[in-house]
Amino acid sequence: MSKITIVGSGNIGFSLAKGLVKSGQYKAADITLTRRNIAALKQEADLGFGTSDQNAEAVSQADIVVLAILPQQLRKVMEEIQPVVRTNQIIVSVVSGVSCADVKTVLGGHSVVVRAMPNTAIAIGQSMTCIATDNATDEVVAQVEALFEAVGAVVVIQEDLMTSATALCACGIAFFLRAIRAASQGGVEIGFHAHDALKMAVQTAKGAADLLLQTQNHPEGEIDKVTSPKGCTIAGLNEMEHHGFSSAFIKGIKLSAKKAGGLYND
Repeated sequence: MSKITIVGSGNIGFSLAKGLVKSGQYKAADITLTRRNIAALKQEADLGFGTSDQNAEAVSQADIVVLAILPQQLRKVMEEIQPVVRTNQIIVSVVSGVSCADVKTVLGGHSVVVRAMPNTAIAIGQSMTCIATDNATDEVVAQVEALFEAVGAVVVIQEDLMTSATALCACGIAFFLRAIRAASQGGVEIGFHAHDALKMAVQTAKGAADLLLQTQNHPEGEIDKVTSPKGCTIAGLNEMEHHGFSSAFIKGIKLSAKKAGGLYND
């Protein structure tokens, strides 16, 4: 059984750890979580995970190292662990806007690096995670893919699309949440109590997503089924489009992708 060290155990790191244990792939004792303030890892320690505030020591004992920290903190952490990184370790970076080459510049060109971009739905095992590499083997990619399949769906993509994946999947979850919030506010305006409107909007959004996942149909095909001539649905859709609904969504995704690409260097 491989040993995993997750450096920077915030929401993403801890959620990944819990998902791996829940899936049966790993035992809590096989996973070490690190944080500068080890007292903040009491809950994790109580669950049987290893905990440490010594990144280099924890990394030296791992087969797989997951870097789950902010872009602005990454270089300092990599410089700290560089002396103990081994050629047979798999380095998994979930840091936005940081290429495999960026990681190798600090850790060494011999390092085996795979990038992963999950989203916050990892907390309930429903992440959409994209993974990519520069030159890791198919075997290594499959191993990393299996890690993240424990916490949701995975797509393997080309590395030059990773900042785009950040915008569409990681930032994107906020965009869909805002759409649900807007729908619930509309529900209140047309007469529902706030808690009822939110429940109705959430379930309707979930139903729409599940409909596409299970049928594999295109969204427009499902839209056609609910829009009738001179009907109320097409009237509402067209009103939203007149005010730039799709355009605003697309522009937001493009801007987030641009911003994500510069987080490490900024």
